[in-house]
Amino acid sequence: MMDNLRLLLFIFVGMPIYAFSEPQCKNTDHEHLFLEGESFVSLALLHKYLESQGLTWHNNNLTIQSNESARIHCNGTLFFFLNATTKDSGIYTARRVYPSGNCRNYNLNLTVLKASQRADPEILYGEHDLPGLNKRVSCPIPVMTTCERLGGNLTWYKDFNLLQGVHENPMWILNTTKDHEGIYTCICTWSHNNKVYNSSGSRKLIVSEPKIYDDVVEIISPSNEQFADEGSELQLNCTVRCGTNMKKDCFARWQIDGDTDGYKQTETLNIEEPSKATTTTVVLTIKQVSAWDFQTKLKCTGWNIYSIKSVFLQLKRRGSINRLVITAVFGSVLAVWLVKCIFIDIALLFRPCLRPFNRKKDVKFYDAYVVYQTQHMDKEAEDTLGRFVMQILPSVLEDKCGYRLFIQGRDDIPGQDRMELVDNNMKQSRRLLILISPGSGSGSETTDHQSAAAEGFDWQAGLYLALVQREMSVILIQLGDTGTQGYKHLPITLQHLINKSAPLRWPEGSWDAASRNSRFWKRVRYLMPAIPSKKYPQAANETRIYQNVCEMQALTVTPLS
Repeated sequence: MMDNLRLLLFIFVGMPIYAFSEPQCKNTDHEHLFLEGESFVSLALLHKYLESQGLTWHNNNLTIQSNESARIHCNGTLFFFLNATTKDSGIYTARRVYPSGNCRNYNLNLTVLKASQRADPEILYGEHDLPGLNKRVSCPIPVMTTCERLGGNLTWYKDFNLLQGVHENPMWILNTTKDHEGIYTCICTWSHNNKVYNSSGSRKLIVSEPKIYDDVVEIISPSNEQFADEGSELQLNCTVRCGTNMKKDCFARWQIDGDTDGYKQTETLNIEEPSKATTTTVVLTIKQVSAWDFQTKLKCTGWNIYSIKSVFLQLKRRGSINRLVITAVFGSVLAVWLVKCIFIDIALLFRPCLRPFNRKKDVKFYDAYVVYQTQHMDKEAEDTLGRFVMQILPSVLEDKCGYRLFIQGRDDIPGQDRMELVDNNMKQSRRLLILISPGSGSGSETTDHQSAAAEGFDWQAGLYLALVQREMSVILIQLGDTGTQGYKHLPITLQHLINKSAPLRWPEGSWDAASRNSRFWKRVRYLMPAIPSKKYPQAANETRIYQNVCEMQALTVTPLS
């Protein structure tokens, strides 16, 4: 009624009458971000609000003119912001005044970012993490509205690299993988007053690993029974596996009959790496176990969208069974420990009794062939190796235990062919005793190529007989610390042996380092042949024959000129 009266007064008097009420203005706020060098048209955000009649544009109380040659100008409801710079950021207002004197302000807070900020999260139109194998990426509405209204052309970029031949909206990506993740940008190229401008918008595509629901949920815990003490606090886990890579839809719950006072449930979802197995655990805390708790059954229920499963838990009083279980466990641990500690001692103790039953024809001349390398070692390591090989090793195994060893550098026959010597003596040995020291087996350069090649042949021949022909067992002894490199500097075949059986480490510096009854030497003796070759009845004759053969071979070698 009031508006009709104002209209009549306007017609007859020739001017608007506002005496009946004070004019009022309403504000509608919008915000938009875009990059420097690009262009923006207001219709993208305000076209549904604006009408050209009575509309003016303002910035800092200055009216923006409709001069189409200007970089920032208006044309009715359209507001053109061309080739923007960061200094153009600010609030631009479209004001419409109604015949009643009231007005409405449409405030655009425009922020122009530097081109280097094109990947900043604040300028992106959100992240797409959609289900399904095929992903749909749509161009942001402000860009598409401008493109459709002004007849522009659309192109797509991934991580700011042109996607050849892609112009449709929305864009579909088929059979997506992690390689398809990235920032997808649509750029609309349009013209105004015979000049070309660009408007763009970007979204980030996230490709999550697919989630797989188990057909039947699996309840991992609890078991059917749980022992507890009356009056004590108790925590019970209800753990359910629901599938793979499930950030939701995996549920677990404890169900309790009767009053739930004194009970508390805490739920946790866990996705294991790298398997992505998804479990949910609900911890039921009973503040004080009562007699009623022993008479009822607690129900653990787990479910996903396809199945549901439950198990019942019965609490039992902890009684004399504790003592029985503790005694049994302690006794088992003690028995295992005792057997582990004295097994070798028992085996060595009864070895002399086995001699009448070990009359085999395997009466090789040597009990062990000792292999080691001296290349690429510092002075301290070389001294340690030399003292162990030439003094301690023969002192214990030969002098105290009666074994016969072939040791490089000690038992070589002058003038004999090196390769033939190694081959003959290896075949006459029952064990291959390998000494590992820092630097041994390294493949770095050396100036003594002949010595390195000769020592390398010992390793190769011994490992071939042990691993391929299986004619001899291997005993590994480590001298010193190999450092951070571990055993990586050793030959691959030797690393294989070490993985199967860890080396025995010589306790250098200990008071019993040279005692045959130390733990270290007992373990070495256990791995050596049960009966030394010297103690076989026919060993004496074969020893003399083998020595004569070796001496004859040495005499037949032609000396070098």
